[in-house]
Amino acid sequence: MTIVEYTDLKSPTNEFPVRIVSPTHSGACCFSRMEPVGGVQQEGRWEYQYKRCPVCGFTVRSVIREIPDAALIHDLRNILANAFQRNVPDF
Repeated sequence: MTIVEYTDLKSPTNEFPVRIVSPTHSGACCFSRMEPVGGVQQEGRWEYQYKRCPVCGFTVRSVIREIPDAALIHDLRNILANAFQRNVPDF
């Protein structure tokens, strides 16, 4: 769920962490001026952070990374640990 409301009918406001009102489109100023708003947050298996242009107020939710699935990594490590073992006959 996002706290960003995209509208061109209201002025851009930053009431983080409750609500952010953002224009619906970015401006030319946004490319080099986006600044982080608040800290890194987590939803499900994703870490993200809001970024906002201080000039026009355009805001996006920027995904930083996917949090790895611990059970899947454990299974993959077991598969790899056994994948290169050879059965050597006794002589």
